[in-house]
Amino acid sequence: MRNLHISTSVNGDQTEFVCAPDETLLDVLRNRLGLTGAKEGCGTGDCGACSVTLNGRLVCSCLVLGVEAEGAEIGTVEGLAMGDHLHPLQRNFIDHAALQCGICTPGILVAAKALLEKNPNPTDEEIRYWLAGNLCRCTGYDKIIKAVQIAAAEMRGA
Repeated sequence: MRNLHISTSVNGDQTEFVCAPDETLLDVLRNRLGLTGAKEGCGTGDCGACSVTLNGRLVCSCLVLGVEAEGAEIGTVEGLAMGDHLHPLQRNFIDHAALQCGICTPGILVAAKALLEKNPNPTDEEIRYWLAGNLCRCTGYDKIIKAVQIAAAEMRGA
């Protein structure tokens, strides 16, 4: 198979890479671009550890081919913070102990950000529904839901 040259935007920065036609976006992000936030938990799209946004849509990067990123806008957990200033979601996950081992956290943060962009004032039920594709084996979900709610209120200026 011949490698392909891809031009895309990752976290607002134009970038280019070369990848095999069958290489996943997850492998491209981690191995070619050095963005190791997204994790491979299952490789089948069932755990959400590799969640990123592709043109504003939440996707499991283990199920997307790198070549599908051509001309697209990709958002990863590395794009949440603004320099040294953590995103409200990141800060509230820390402040409210909504993380432990860290495998699922990047995917949950990306998914929660995607939710809050669509619905800045979600109910607990809506957060649980939205994050249902992101599995956590350490924390349980109550602290995660609380951290998302507090971050949402902060982002709304409430």
